Parts: sequence; structure tokens; C-alpha cells
Amino acid sequence: MRRFIPLIALLALAQDSDISPSRIRADVKYLSSDLLEGRGVGQRGGDLATQYIADQFAKAGAKPAGDSGTYFQKVPLVGIDPQPQTQLGASAKGKSADFRWGDDFVGVDLSQQPEQRFEAPAVFVGHGIAAPEFHWDDYKGVDVTGKVLIVFTNEPPSNDPGFFDGRGLTYYGRWTYKYEEGLRRGARAVIIVHTDDTAGYSWAVVRSSWGRETPYVKLAQGEHALAFAGWISREAGERLFALAGTTVDQMLAAANRPDFKPVDLGAHIRARTISKIRSLDTHNVAAVVPGSDPKLKDEAVIFSAHWDHFGVGEPVNGDKIYNGALDNATGCGVLLELARAWAAMPQKPKRSALFLAVTAEEGGLKGSEYYAKHPIFPLAKTAIDLNYDEVFPWGRAKQIVIGGAERTTALPLAEAMAKRLNLAIEPDAHPEQGHYFRSDHFSFAHAGIPAFSIGVGREFAGKPAGYGDKLADEFDEKHYHQPSDEFQESWDFTALQQAAQYGFLLARDIANQEKLPGWRPGAQFHR
Repeated sequence: MRRFIPLIALLALAQDSDISPSRIRADVKYLSSDLLEGRGVGQRGGDLATQYIADQFAKAGAKPAGDSGTYFQKVPLVGIDPQPQTQLGASAKGKSADFRWGDDFVGVDLSQQPEQRFEAPAVFVGHGIAAPEFHWDDYKGVDVTGKVLIVFTNEPPSNDPGFFDGRGLTYYGRWTYKYEEGLRRGARAVIIVHTDDTAGYSWAVVRSSWGRETPYVKLAQGEHALAFAGWISREAGERLFALAGTTVDQMLAAANRPDFKPVDLGAHIRARTISKIRSLDTHNVAAVVPGSDPKLKDEAVIFSAHWDHFGVGEPVNGDKIYNGALDNATGCGVLLELARAWAAMPQKPKRSALFLAVTAEEGGLKGSEYYAKHPIFPLAKTAIDLNYDEVFPWGRAKQIVIGGAERTTALPLAEAMAKRLNLAIEPDAHPEQGHYFRSDHFSFAHAGIPAFSIGVGREFAGKPAGYGDKLADEFDEKHYHQPSDEFQESWDFTALQQAAQYGFLLARDIANQEKLPGWRPGAQFHR
């Protein structure tokens, strides 16, 4: 009898929800079709995608949760395209260094002005980290108001799991944190000195990422922002530090010591930023299935996935439509099917469920960032966000991926659910790469809401060892963020059904439990 238990368990779970791989397949095929022109933000294809998602929510019976009784939450974005005429230089004691756009530096004026000039003294603040829980402070009480901060990305190296999570990257090591902390302390600008080792990628990656238009949430009236958030190459960093009589290696060695103190470089940074600015008309799509408990229905679990990709862009081999089938029509397909299954439950869970398709993930998680600042359900009443982004459609998965669940008190329940579904949990093979900070769940975590993404691993039933690794590596090398990320008729959507089933059951249990989930002791994003 023991050999039949997994089948019996699966049949019992099937009665809990009706999740159809064929419906997910149809949604993914349509959303990644040429008709939708790559679902570009502010483009016709993006409008078609959001209307389709709203229509499917309505057909499922999920109620509109957006602005003014609609399914749409307007997200005011501006596209900032830094121009190569932007200038950056430094001077000290009669000596100067001028840097070349693209070769030596890149960056953006976050104050969203078409043109701006400034000059300010430069202060080196190591890794730019203030982490009291690790007894680390790169600022040491120095007032940096109005100054240009020079920093390295990443964090002090350590193999001690109790110190900046050892091999794992904390948010303190992310370049986004450096800019946020500099702004909090009143800096005029923050410039990161790039090295391959501290960044984990080449200067070519920085140059291509920062040398094109990027969307940003429109600043509110009176809201402050950095006049320049940028990077300089290692070679440019050597020239800058030479003005202060030191080198990149010497400064990095100093930054890695706990007794580091800020260094006045005795130099002034001068800049002239030139940008093309345009408004972007875009939306998150939001639907809700109210909970059954009169009190707890004011609290919610959230399912999220980003609907956007790169739209119509630079042709590659004659193809200019960046379809985004795997990234992230798959996540949207799962999201829509979850809404159908949740709305179809005869007895709804106690808490409500919000289904959120967010915009501008490819531009830096901007749609989810906006939602976290303008939530439909108050943050303190949001139980958890379960996000879907790039789910592999290659057969029956043997593993579930829930990187970040270990940060939350939902972990025991998440582990039990994986066991219930006969799925192993795939560990993060590269914690030093900070994958947790790169998808939309992070916007919720950053605001204090327990959150993580659900995906499937690289092992598939009935497939030879290395099958999933080969397909995933091929996708990363040839199709990721390329027009060739297209729907394949050969895809098997069983794994997406499994990922949806896992999230459905996990969220249902959380929606019915007595207390909201939280963060485990020591987690960086405690409420």
C-alpha cells in the first residue's frame, strides 16, 4: 500500500483546488505572443497585456482592487535616459581628473531634472554601511550632508555566518542600499568604485545597464533625491584616489577593517548631468477575493508576478519583439490560475487574497516598489507576499525553490507543504549573488512584509541528470532578456501547475492561521 500514498495524497490535494496546466499554458502563449509586442512599459503591448489580465481576473470572479473601482493601480513613472554629454570630474591641490562617459563612469540624476550642475567635496566612506546588529559603522558620526560619497559595493568579507551572513550577501552589500543610505544622510551624490571582485560582474555589465533609459517612480512634490547616483571604473577610481595619494587596493583594504573611519579625500567632485525625461503611463493590475471572516478579511495574503518585459527594442537576428515568455509570462500564467482557483473555492479562507500583476520589474522592481509605498491593504495587515517569476515549464518538477522563506516564520509551514507535495526544497547554490534582492517580492520585504518567490528546481521526473541544468544554462546564455525568449509548443506545464498548487495551499493555510507570519530572529527586514 505504501507505494500508492503519494498518488492518494495528490488526488486529495486536487480536490482542494482546480489548477489547470492547460489554462496556464494558454495564458502564457497569449501573453508572450507577437500580438502583445513584448509587453513594454508605456507601449501598446503593455496596455494589451494589462487589459487581458484584468479581463481574466473579472472572468475568474475576483473583484477589482485598483483605483476608483477598477482593476488598475496607476503607477506614475518617469523614464530617465542619461545622455553621453553628461560630465564628471575631480580636482584637488591644483590637480584634476576628467572622466569619460561610458568608459570611466555612468550614472543618473535621480532628482529627475533634464540638466543640473553641482560641485561638492568628496568623502570616502568605505562600503557605506551602517549596521548596528553587526557592530559596523562606516560613517562613524561624520556629517556628510551635501557631500559626494565615494564607496565600494558589497560588504566586508567574512566566512562567519554570524557576521554579514558569512558567504551570503545581505542587503547592506547591494548597490541600491548604498544610494539609499547616502540619501538618508543628506549626501548630494553617491559614486561607487567598481571592481570585478566587489561587484561580482564586469564593468561592461555596469555600462550597459546604466547607459540607457530606466524608469523611476515619479518624485512627490518636495521629495529629495540624489543629484547623481553613479559608478566609476576601477581605472577611474585609481585616478580619483591618486589625487589623495592612495590607491584602490589600499582604500579597499582599509574599508574591510572594523576600525575604518571616513576619509576626507581633499578633492571636489564636479558634475553636469544631462538627461532625457519622459512620463510613462503604466499600471499595476490588482484583484481581490474577500476573506470569509468579518474581522480578518481586512488582512490579506498577496500573490504577485510582473507582467512587463522589454517590448519592441533593438533587433537581434532580425527580431525586434522581446516576447518574455519564460520571463515572465510564466509567472503571470500562474497568477491568473491562482485567482481562478481561489475565487472558485466554495468556502473562502478567513483572510482576503490580493492578486497583483506589477509593472516595471525589468526597470528595477518599480511597480512593486510603488505598491509597497501605496498599498491597497495596509502593510501591517498584509500577511505575506508569494511571488512568481520565471517558472521552468519543462516537465514534472522534483524540487521547489523558496529562497528567502528561511528568513520568515512561515518556514516550518513552507517546509511541511513541500513534504506534503513530495517536493524537495532546492537550496541556494550561490547565496553570495543576492538573488533574494532581485525580484518583486523584495519590494514587500523591504517594507517589512514577509515575502519570497516560489519557483521550481532543475530536476525533473523521468529526465536524465543535468537535463534542467542544461536548459536553464542555455536560457541564461542565449535567451534571457533577448527576443528569442519565445513560447515553445514543446513546453510541459506540469511544473507550473505544481508551483501554483504549492503557493495556493501555503497561502490558504496562512490566510486561516491565527497570527500573521513574521521575520525570524535577526532577519534584516523585521517589521
